[in-house]
Amino acid sequence: MLILGIVLIVVGLLLGFPLLVTVGVIVAVIGAVLMLAGMAGHAVGGRRHYY
Repeated sequence: MLILGIVLIVVGLLLGFPLLVTVGVIVAVIGAVLMLAGMAGHAVGGRRHYY
């Protein structure tokens, strides 16, 4: 999700589509939170590791 968010941000900036940038930021933040929770050892969505 983090990589998808970054890709959406870049594509949105290149195409000048602000909605795509907004969605990319939201997806990237969610991906970062899930990654940090997984790295801290917390089960995310019933899984021990979140990839």
